[in-house]
Amino acid sequence: MIVTATELKSNFGYYLKLVEKEDIFITKNGKTVAKMSNPRTSAVDRLSGILKGKIPEEADRRWIREGRFAEAEHSH
Repeated sequence: MIVTATELKSNFGYYLKLVEKEDIFITKNGKTVAKMSNPRTSAVDRLSGILKGKIPEEADRRWIREGRFAEAEHSH
């Protein structure tokens, strides 16, 4: 989700709950200046979300960890 710094400040409690489920990108003057993310979400889970639709459906956590997504990029 993308929100302005003003919006974040006005509704901070709401975004604290939301960040448990998804990353929040904060903008100021139209530019992204920060990112809030759940510290309990693993890097592999975050990467899985970023790569969804860009890697084969059969890809699992081990496949991603081993860096096989680089191979997939070259085959498409």
